[in-house]
Amino acid sequence: MQKEETLIDFGGEESLLCGGEQLLYINSLSSREMESLTAICDTFLPSLDVDISAAGDDTGVADFFGSSASMTGTPERLGGLMSERLNHPKKWLIRMALWMLSTYIGTLILCGRRCLSTDFPFVLTFSQLPQQKKEEILRSWSTSCFHLLRMLFKAMKLLTLVIFFTQVDEKNENLSWKAIGYPGPDPDFKTQKGQRYKQNGEGNGKSKDEHVIDEKEELLGPLYRGIINLKHPREAVVDDLRRRGFPVSVCTKNTKPPAGLSNCPSFIIHCDAVVVGSGSGGGVVGGVLATAGYKVIVLEKGNYFARSNLSLLEGPSMDQMYLCGGMFATDDMGVAMLAGSTVGGGSAINWSASIKTPHHVLDEWSNQYDLELFDSKLYREAMDVVCNKMGVQSEVLEEGLNNAVLRKGCQELGYPVNNIPRNSTADHYCGWCCLGCKDGRKKGTSETWLVDLVDSGNGAILPGCDAFKVLNRRKNGRDRKRATGIAFQFECKGRKEICVVESRVTVIACGALSTPTLLKRSGLKNPNIGKNLHLHPVTMAWGYFPNNPGFLRVEKKSFEGGIMTAMSTVVANLDKCGYGAVLQTPSLHPGMFSGLMPWLSGADIKRRMCRFSRTAHLFALARDRGSGTVNSPNSISYKLESGDEHNLQKGLEKILRILNAAGAEEIGTHHNKGNSINAKEATSDEFEKFVKEESSRPLRNLSAPISSAHQMGSCRMGVDPRESVVNQMGETWEIEGLFIADASVFPTALGVNPMVTVQAISYCTAQSVLEFLRRKKSK
Repeated sequence: MQKEETLIDFGGEESLLCGGEQLLYINSLSSREMESLTAICDTFLPSLDVDISAAGDDTGVADFFGSSASMTGTPERLGGLMSERLNHPKKWLIRMALWMLSTYIGTLILCGRRCLSTDFPFVLTFSQLPQQKKEEILRSWSTSCFHLLRMLFKAMKLLTLVIFFTQVDEKNENLSWKAIGYPGPDPDFKTQKGQRYKQNGEGNGKSKDEHVIDEKEELLGPLYRGIINLKHPREAVVDDLRRRGFPVSVCTKNTKPPAGLSNCPSFIIHCDAVVVGSGSGGGVVGGVLATAGYKVIVLEKGNYFARSNLSLLEGPSMDQMYLCGGMFATDDMGVAMLAGSTVGGGSAINWSASIKTPHHVLDEWSNQYDLELFDSKLYREAMDVVCNKMGVQSEVLEEGLNNAVLRKGCQELGYPVNNIPRNSTADHYCGWCCLGCKDGRKKGTSETWLVDLVDSGNGAILPGCDAFKVLNRRKNGRDRKRATGIAFQFECKGRKEICVVESRVTVIACGALSTPTLLKRSGLKNPNIGKNLHLHPVTMAWGYFPNNPGFLRVEKKSFEGGIMTAMSTVVANLDKCGYGAVLQTPSLHPGMFSGLMPWLSGADIKRRMCRFSRTAHLFALARDRGSGTVNSPNSISYKLESGDEHNLQKGLEKILRILNAAGAEEIGTHHNKGNSINAKEATSDEFEKFVKEESSRPLRNLSAPISSAHQMGSCRMGVDPRESVVNQMGETWEIEGLFIADASVFPTALGVNPMVTVQAISYCTAQSVLEFLRRKKSK
């Protein structure tokens, strides 16, 4: 089934591709695989008799409890996702397990004695087992001594629950949302869109042309004038680029391919600088260079979704705006990772935290790693410049449930708690910014630096481009190669086309998960590429706050309000060297919430979900000393070190105490055992025992979900090419004129949200690129 697309056209001018409905992928799983997959999905989410006690008199409860995963089409959607979207290196093992579970011998191997029967052939396949037996088997997998069974449980649980709670029908609704108290997209956003359409064409003293311009920016976002739609016919794309001042060479069969390519591209764009990536790194560099008068092309793998074009639906937004649709994990499934893949990159979907590089980190990088940049006036100015550009401020008029719980609990216990600086206004009470900012008040790069690029008249943004090679050549008499541009591919009318950008300087800003792959694919041999990957591992705990009057007003919901407004550093410096964990709050809509919560049975998860809107989550984020490796686009290896695990456990202990001090009725962690405690009824000794046991449980080896929203260090900066990938100017040691400007250049893990640090480093790198261009121009 093809994705529905909406083309918005103003008076015959450029049409801009906007977000459509959720894409349904073609399911190519065999009938045997689907038999087992359907049985597993229905085990996680069976049809049950109504449990009114779980959610009062809510009329949606009957539909929710009475529906199974297969009744809503979840297995078919999951089959399509596994067939076309998931690219995890262990996917073949999951498919093999599904096939095995459709056979007698395979079920016996994976399920043991629970599948035995007294009737011939004395063994049942998984789909033939009763619900109780199937639930016992899944629980046994979750705590199995065999890693592959734990991995199978984690993968199937996460995928099944996320898809079930995010899939939408033709009305963009989900049958569970009414029962769990979730409205879907932000209700204010729906009203806002309706008002915009009603006001369309009204007076306000503006001319017709001014109305058209305002209308375009309101509907298409502030970058619409700089977006090149590569789905248009080739002649239209070429003409559009030429109108913007970019020379374009259209290739023929007789055209000689550029150095480094075996096939001739469709066309070649010529410019001063090409930037791959439009997030907090590439957006800054692109804006600085274009404002300085240089012609800049920005290539972005994702698409452009802005303001009114957003759906704010969790499933479609994750699929369209996150790397791998938000379904990305390390090779052993130990860490689930989130990274932006849209125009604006991570800054378009992050949680607004805008924290300057901590002083102890600057001291470490400048003294222990001899990087003078981080003790320079330039870097201090860069942090001020990027914060001013984003309008960073620390005030908050009203906090949402999660942050109010964190602040209240810390205050009751005497723990330090501070406001988090944000790149949004004090009254920005929006819990959907992880799915894009509905009104542009969160100042990511698509609302700041990329606007500068477009307004300068010197830049263009090409969404939907997959850069696959850095082009370079060796000059006579030189040992070092020189970058000459980028080769990229895009899809148009069902086929892939290859194009080239030839430039005087090349900047890679794909993020710490993707930049190493591009460099390796381009022939760079530096052994440090892809290594030293840090993930800021996160573990969470939850507390249920019933709708009782108190400091948490009844109308506060877990998914509403500023995502991050409070932070505690009570365990941030455990070793007195700047390593520990900070305590913050997440953004969890139903899909991610359900995927993280422990699963004990189908009835249990449905009861837990009925408490969704009043269940607060807090997390501990570790500044990890351990590191991993980017092996390929879909393969990331990472092991949580014991010291980092200890820091997370200390953070988890504090979180449990904070939830209790804030007045939670029930408290629990995400450990596979699913233990929780009624804090209102427990004695102090019982509570202390619970805290000690839960905070000392192992977090490694898939015992509990570990997440990551910050990836860094995989192409680290240094003063020695034997230990680093780029120098202090951000230029690679191997290739002249090839710069890296993203979180991959961090020398170590940062320990706090990295957006300001990424932008500040990239701003400094942009100054180095400007100097490089000036030198080349003067020769």
